[in-house]
Amino acid sequence: MKKLIRNGTVVTATDTYKAEILIEEGKITAIGTTLPSHGAEIIDAKGCYVFPGGIDPHTHLDMPFGGTITKDDFESGTIAAAFGGTTTVIDFCLTNKGVPLNQSIQTWHEKAKDKAVIDYGFHLMIGEINDDVLKQLESVINDEGITSFKVFMAYKNVLQADDETLFQTLIAAKELGALVMVHGENGDVIDYLTKKALADGHTDPIYHALTRPPEVEGEATGRAATLTGLAESQLYVVHVSCADAVQKITEARNKGFDVWGETCPQYLVLDQSYLEQPNFEGAKYVWSPPLREKGHQEVLWNALKTGQLQTIGSDQCSFDFKDQKELGRGDFTKIPNGGPTIEDRVSILFSEGVKKGRVSLNQFVDITSTRTAKLFGLFPKKGTIAVGSDADIVIFDPNVQRTLSAEAHHMAVDYNAFEGMEVTGEPVSVLVRGEFVVRDKKFVGNPGSGHYLKRAKYGMLSSSDQNEKLTI
Repeated sequence: MKKLIRNGTVVTATDTYKAEILIEEGKITAIGTTLPSHGAEIIDAKGCYVFPGGIDPHTHLDMPFGGTITKDDFESGTIAAAFGGTTTVIDFCLTNKGVPLNQSIQTWHEKAKDKAVIDYGFHLMIGEINDDVLKQLESVINDEGITSFKVFMAYKNVLQADDETLFQTLIAAKELGALVMVHGENGDVIDYLTKKALADGHTDPIYHALTRPPEVEGEATGRAATLTGLAESQLYVVHVSCADAVQKITEARNKGFDVWGETCPQYLVLDQSYLEQPNFEGAKYVWSPPLREKGHQEVLWNALKTGQLQTIGSDQCSFDFKDQKELGRGDFTKIPNGGPTIEDRVSILFSEGVKKGRVSLNQFVDITSTRTAKLFGLFPKKGTIAVGSDADIVIFDPNVQRTLSAEAHHMAVDYNAFEGMEVTGEPVSVLVRGEFVVRDKKFVGNPGSGHYLKRAKYGMLSSSDQNEKLTI
C-alpha cells in the first residue's frame, strides 16, 4: 500500500521545511505540499520532525570477545536500534589469520540471517596482509559490496596489527576504492602499562582507564594519519574519545589528508569517574578507548560542530553486568570491553546536541545519517529524504521528555549505560523501506526483514545510485 506522511517538518542535512512525503514500493516517489492521497495510507506527523533513518556505522552484534559473546544479537540489537531511530547498521566482521576472508563473511551472514529487522552491512577486519589476502580483497569489494576495512592498533596478541599491515592496507584501499578504519590506541604501550598495574596490585575497573591514557590514543591516531598521508589513501578513525585524538585528526585534515573521525554518545555525556563506582559497578563502563576526564567532552562537541569529527557511532558491544562483566572481578583486564549504546545514540545527540545548541538540527541529521551514508557507499539510497531514496524514515517527537533506563530499553542487556539520564525527544514511528518497524512506539517489524546492503566503493556511487541521483 502507498503511504502518505502529512503535517510533519522534513529535516535533511541541508534543509528544513514543511512537506508531504509519498511512499510507493519502498521508495520515496514524491515530496510536495498537496500530494494526492488516493489509495494511500495517511500517516499524521503533526508536531513531529521527519528525519531520514539513522545509520549507525559502528556496531558489534553477536560478537565473540574475551571468552564470551555480546548479549545483543542481530535480532535484539536491531530491534533496539529501530526504537532508537536507526534504520541501518554496519557491523564489524571479525577475521582470523589464515582463514579465507569469505569464510568469516559467511559466518556474519549467518549471524544476521532471519534476525535483522532493519537493513545492515559489514565492515571487514584486516589482521594480516599478504598476497593471498590482497587477492581476496577485490572479490570482497566486488562480490560482497564490503568497501571498508578495519585495522586494530590495540589489543596486543589478540586483534592488534602492526604498522606494515596498516600501511599495506591503506595502499590496497587506495587502489581498490575502500575506506580504512582504525581503532587508534597504541597497543604496545597499553600492554606495558597494564602488566605494570597488575604487578603493582591494581585490579579495579578504574585502572582500565588509567592504563589507556589519552596520549596513547592521540599517538596512534597521529601515526595512522601520517601513514594515510604517506600512502595518499583514506582513513576513518573510530570512537574518538579525547582531545589528543581530535588534535591529530584536525592537523591531518588541515594538511589536506583524507581523514575522517567518529565519536560516540558515551564520550559526549559520561566521564572517567563512572569507572570509580563502588562494588564493581565501574565495570559497566569498561570499554575501549575508556571514558575520559570531563574536560574532553566539550572538545568533542566542538569538533562535531566545526566538522573536525563528522559522524557518531554507537560502538554497541553489550555484555551483561551479571556473569559477563563480572568475569573481571579481581582483574580489570578480564572485564569484557563494551557497552549497550545502540538504542540511545540518536536521542542523546538530539537532546544534548540540538536542544542545548551544540549542533544545529541539520548537522544532527548529517552526523547521525547522511555523512555516514556518503562515506560508506550508501548515499543517496540511504541517508536522506529525496525522491528515489529508500523510504527509511523516522517520525520524531522533539518535545517529549523521558528517562533512559534498563527498565524501558529494548536491548537484551541487564543494565543501561545512561541509566537515569533525562533526555528530550523520542522516535515515535520508524519505517524501513516504507514498512513500519516501530509504530506509535510499539514494535511491529519482523525478524529477518532487514536487507543486506552491498555498498559502493569509497567516493563513488553504484550504477543504480547514479541513476537514482539523476531523479533527485
